[in-house]
Amino acid sequence: MTISTLDAPETPAPRQDRPARAVGGGLLDPAQLIRSLPDAMAKLDPRVMWRNPVMLIVEIGAVFTTVLSVAEPSGFAVAITVWLWLTVIFANLAEAVAEGRGKAQAATLRAAKKDTVATRLTGWEPGARPGGWTAEDVAAGQLGQGDVVEVTAGQIIPGDGDVVEGIASVDESAITGESAPVIRESGGDRSAVTGGTRVLSDRIVVRITQKPGESFIDRMISLVEGSNRQKTPNEVALNILLAALTVIFLLAVVTLQPLAIFAKGYQAAAPDTLALDGDGITGIVLVSLLVCLIPTTIGALLSAIGIAGMDRLVQRNVLAMSGRAVEAAGDVSTLLLDKTGTITLGNRQAAEFLPAPGVGDVELADAAQLSSLADGTPEGRSVVVLAKDFGFRERAVERATFVEFTAQTRMSGVDLPAEETGPAEKTGTAGGVRRIRKGAAGAVLSWVRENGGTPAPAIADLVERVSASGGTPLVVAVHTDGAPARALGVIHLKDVVKPGMRERFAEMRRMGIRTVMITGDNPVTAKAIAAEAGVDDVLAEATPEDKLALIRKEQEGGRLVAMTGDGTNDAPALAQADVGVAMNTGTSAAKEAGNMVDLDSDPTKLIEIVEIGKQLLITRGALTTFSVANDVAKYFAIIPAMFAGVHPSLDALNVMRLASPTTAILAAVVFNALVIVALIPLALRGVRYRPSSAAALLSRNLWIYGLGGVVAPFLGIKLIDLFLSLIPGL
Repeated sequence: MTISTLDAPETPAPRQDRPARAVGGGLLDPAQLIRSLPDAMAKLDPRVMWRNPVMLIVEIGAVFTTVLSVAEPSGFAVAITVWLWLTVIFANLAEAVAEGRGKAQAATLRAAKKDTVATRLTGWEPGARPGGWTAEDVAAGQLGQGDVVEVTAGQIIPGDGDVVEGIASVDESAITGESAPVIRESGGDRSAVTGGTRVLSDRIVVRITQKPGESFIDRMISLVEGSNRQKTPNEVALNILLAALTVIFLLAVVTLQPLAIFAKGYQAAAPDTLALDGDGITGIVLVSLLVCLIPTTIGALLSAIGIAGMDRLVQRNVLAMSGRAVEAAGDVSTLLLDKTGTITLGNRQAAEFLPAPGVGDVELADAAQLSSLADGTPEGRSVVVLAKDFGFRERAVERATFVEFTAQTRMSGVDLPAEETGPAEKTGTAGGVRRIRKGAAGAVLSWVRENGGTPAPAIADLVERVSASGGTPLVVAVHTDGAPARALGVIHLKDVVKPGMRERFAEMRRMGIRTVMITGDNPVTAKAIAAEAGVDDVLAEATPEDKLALIRKEQEGGRLVAMTGDGTNDAPALAQADVGVAMNTGTSAAKEAGNMVDLDSDPTKLIEIVEIGKQLLITRGALTTFSVANDVAKYFAIIPAMFAGVHPSLDALNVMRLASPTTAILAAVVFNALVIVALIPLALRGVRYRPSSAAALLSRNLWIYGLGGVVAPFLGIKLIDLFLSLIPGL
């Protein structure tokens, strides 16, 4: 493993013709409010409301005022009661709308989850001859973990699993919404298939990995509908704070009347005052005071903010297995990104063969082709394709033992009898074995030394030349019994950095996030690509153990880490990372280890996930700031209205010059309900986020949502009061 820290490149000045990137969301559909109203009414059940202590208190107050308004009916009492009930319903509506936005996708997923007939293969084993097993048709629900099924063109894949034989084109539009088919094949990191998707061509054999009733689609349905959503740690902490404030204000309000009686500070109510005088209206006034004092605005919207954060990920085809993962994404300070497919286009292609002195082009090309036949990676296949330019065709080699490529060895190869050498040399003892290896320069050159050889200096020069150009060098070597191993030459793989990556990493840097590129390339190649892309650090020649160690090291320093992966070898690191995003095209092990799944299998989406997480935290903070500031203005409306009759000096606090105590109290209660509806779109869409420092974000929150939270109620309550003053009897 080699890790290096690069000098942070200067942040490029933003182009004047390109607007700054920002995370936003879809606007609220007004029709969704109506569709969600029945769900909001159903949430009035106290067994549901107890999860939101603030709104439960409001509901209890609404029940209390309902009883009082029936016992002593008046226009004021009925109006207060109606608006208290509307406050609770509006709060439930915010959560119902947030949950309802996932139901359309859930309906699509349920359509994909249907009873199908599967062809179960009993006795099937890898390499078994046709007829060596028995096939039977069974219902998909009867399949268990470990069962092997055959799926042919036109059939539905009966359950989640891994392809163990064959290759096929699969329609996953029911899962991803993307109509273009994808390729699924045995081996490698594109072997996982999802139950409910359809095979379009060819034939595959699938080993079922899901437990009964726990398919990927089942989990997706629960998650997008919100039924499986657990509150995040920050959300739980904020709920506790809101509950504590509610209890404090509840105690203060409940003791007002006894204290007033004890102090003999009550008096008969004057025509333009509402004193605590023991009349039936007193209870309604006290409930109104309580509702206006407690943080109802953020209490009503808090759950909707969390659900909407997960929904914004769903809109981008990312499935978050928990709200904790979304929240953690907002606090991420280190991003680990694979080079291939994330920072670069991922289709590294063999561009040329560079033979060592004394080695012919044909000999190198033949050895490169033979050693790549067992390499199922795109790079390995490109070597075989390049060899065809030398007139070679893929050929079956008898009595050959293939060595598959692994992340640990970083080599592939073949062992074959020395006489089956094609145009290559035939040295060594008759009947000996000729071993050919191809792979990362460090791994292959070590193999050469272990087998008695000494790499020629020219090989190191070729490796350096390819690496300095930003390419990836692969070394090809051969070892025949009776002779020392020797390096035949270098294969030049070309890689291209994706457009716009430098700008995106510059944005990450402005957000205070450190980016680390992970690659199996040698340090020189890795540094060249990293410098071009603009990342901060590089982890070169990385093994799965190296990735895991780097994540743990970052976490020990108090930093949250996010990474992407798609292979079984990525599973330990995905499980260790605070935000582990598995690719849907990856293996079942990777998807089980991560706490997010990207249905589009786009590794660069990790950057968007971090931005959405930050947007969630900013939205919660902004609306909390607005809610607290919002209460300040309500104090200036309701407290003078209630107590000015007892203490005339308090009338000085009536800075809004409200018409009467009844209109002042009712205006505060009405505004308290309407502001919840007004803020639902913002809670669902999220506060617009642009990369900036924490200090700048705090300043923005205080000026926009703090000051706005104070000014808006003053204007709103005054306008409502002017309207109410025109109504006779108030």
